[in-house]
Amino acid sequence: MDRRYRFRRIVNFVNLTTPLGLLIAMVGGATRRSGPYGLVLAHGYRYRFPIAGAFTVGNVVITRRDHLDDTLIGHENRHATQWACCAGLPLLPLYLVAMLVSVVVCGDQASYNPFERLAGLDEGGYRRVPPRWRGRADGSPRG
Repeated sequence: MDRRYRFRRIVNFVNLTTPLGLLIAMVGGATRRSGPYGLVLAHGYRYRFPIAGAFTVGNVVITRRDHLDDTLIGHENRHATQWACCAGLPLLPLYLVAMLVSVVVCGDQASYNPFERLAGLDEGGYRRVPPRWRGRADGSPRG
């Protein structure tokens, strides 16, 4: 494993987000296995919250699906780095505020959320929605 992923794995363990992710996966009944980039892939999560194809807590990628494609794993890999860069749990309120701002700006939780934009909107399966003041791509006003 690359040194940067090993370092991130240690940081996310020390800041307690990976243990939290493992606990969430366990409570959600997910089956865990090692994945690329030092990630833990947890498949078969039984709860419908949060609403996403997958979500990452520390180095743990949690999903209801039984398989994740490489593109989505790359997106979630960048979220794992965000957990490490934000010193762990402070990411959660920052992410929630960013999601709220995105909803206010364009009516979509991801399009103007900097965490999702930096992780790659397209790779995460999110659509790009213009800000409310710009209108639709076809030129018609949003309403």
